[in-house]
Amino acid sequence: MDAEIITIGDELLIGQVINTNQAYIAEQLNSVGISIRRMTTVGDDLETILHACEQAWNSHEIVIATGGLGPTHDDITKTALCRFFATDLVPNASLRERIEQFMRARGMRWSAASEEQTLVPRAATLFLNPVGTAPGMLFRQAGRILIVMPGVPYEMKEIMRQSVVPYLQGLRSGAAIVHRTLRTTGIAESVLSARLGNLDDLLRGASLAFLPSPRGVRLRVTVIDTSTSSAGARADAIEQKIREKVGTYVYASGEVELEETIGALLKERRLTIATAESCTGGLVADRITNVSGSSSYFERGVITYSNHSKTELLGVPEKLLQACGAVSKEVAEAMAAGIRRMAGTDIGVSTTGIAGPTGGSQEKPVGTVWIGYADAHSTVAVRFQFGDERIRVKERASQAALEMVRRKILQLE
Repeated sequence: MDAEIITIGDELLIGQVINTNQAYIAEQLNSVGISIRRMTTVGDDLETILHACEQAWNSHEIVIATGGLGPTHDDITKTALCRFFATDLVPNASLRERIEQFMRARGMRWSAASEEQTLVPRAATLFLNPVGTAPGMLFRQAGRILIVMPGVPYEMKEIMRQSVVPYLQGLRSGAAIVHRTLRTTGIAESVLSARLGNLDDLLRGASLAFLPSPRGVRLRVTVIDTSTSSAGARADAIEQKIREKVGTYVYASGEVELEETIGALLKERRLTIATAESCTGGLVADRITNVSGSSSYFERGVITYSNHSKTELLGVPEKLLQACGAVSKEVAEAMAAGIRRMAGTDIGVSTTGIAGPTGGSQEKPVGTVWIGYADAHSTVAVRFQFGDERIRVKERASQAALEMVRRKILQLE
């Protein structure tokens, strides 16, 4: 089975919104054995939407569309689909009840826009939207399928996960596709590739994608076989070989973030942690507390941006700051030890650096970051060089700080 993805919205064409829906839908379809042959993005124009639907419908077995299902004047996808499938908009009683419950739960009043949302094309089968008011809709004629969902990413993802993927999985026949993603950090893409060696020997017909980001490199293994079980077994074998070669850099699989891995380790070992941040501005603490249940191991975080705050809140000696500078091994260590002492935690972690684009020197160029770590047995700091783009420096520094905690807990080099 093959498919085309159509994303609808002027905001996508002008670059105001990054089109993440395409990537998510493609990944989900591919996971159930449906190949993506084309992706199309169109604006909020009736004739353009109709033309895109006609082209996709005539060329592919499945068409997945997102966007334009809201109640405002520029949301014209329902109108376009009614015209395309020669049907009309009719009120749907069960959808109305669902929207009424949704709005009551949020203290919202019924309006003309709410009434508009209860109208759906007569020819459509509805997919429940558990987090919004616009349902997904299925049209099926002459062996072809068109599914449309809201353009709001979190709404689309829930409909895709709960309804669309199970529906399409029931239609799937032929080859099974299994993806396996390993999350690595602290190692460059080129070094990863070199350590993995001959990929033909490693993969034996499967494929491997290197997906770098400021937080690390994802390794995505894709196996196509005659059944899900056989494809899964091959993926397991490849994953084992990868872990044998670069396992110390693999912190998780799937979509698990490093802060989740850290949280699980801290819980498992009944350890507590506190953070003292300068150049990352609270990002390390923010990521730690993104994890539900983090209150059981995260005690506090302080942002000590100025030298005065480092002295006042962490006890970093003024003489040390004057002698070594705020961005130094000595100060990073003093910050980590200071926050651990002040908070009474098992672990203290710190960041201090020059995020840029100004403030660098020949000795300490922009992107220089020292990350400190302190526990009952040792206090250490490591220097990193993270480039010259401020936001990426902060992102990479937060990742490196969390990775230092992981490695120390697991006693990795």
